[in-house]
Amino acid sequence: CWVNLMPTAGDKIFHFGACRVSMSMAEIRAGFTAIKANIQSRDPIRTLSILSHPQSLHKVKSSDRCCITHQLFTFYVDRVFKHCRTEDSFVNRKISSIANSFLSVRRKLGQCHEQNNCVCGEESTEKFKQILANYDGLNVTSAAMKSLGELDILLDWMEKSR
Repeated sequence: CWVNLMPTAGDKIFHFGACRVSMSMAEIRAGFTAIKANIQSRDPIRTLSILSHPQSLHKVKSSDRCCITHQLFTFYVDRVFKHCRTEDSFVNRKISSIANSFLSVRRKLGQCHEQNNCVCGEESTEKFKQILANYDGLNVTSAAMKSLGELDILLDWMEKSR
């Protein structure tokens, strides 16, 4: 199990509560930066945010970071990336690359979760419910594009919680 958690070249170790996960944040950021303007230009509703609701990711307790991170990666893999298709093959390739990175990290967090090192407290559950409510308040495509366009919010939060 520890073999999967060891970093490879360019990876950094992230601590989410009791879980440690290696990931290439630079690779994810580079992919997102390449498509950010394109994705955000597709967002017709600029007054609403899915991830930056006042309580969403702010002040998450250290013990809840693993749980909410696992939930967010599952959310992005299962709901967001599936509905982010464009007519631009370059953008689609970048989305696919980011999705694959998220799938890998989700697997690693899932292993930690299964070992009962990733406990979901009431606070993280409520914060995630708010994110889902924000997402479900929009049509599927708009919500997916908005969530993808807000990926830098999630990445910034993860880097701050390292």
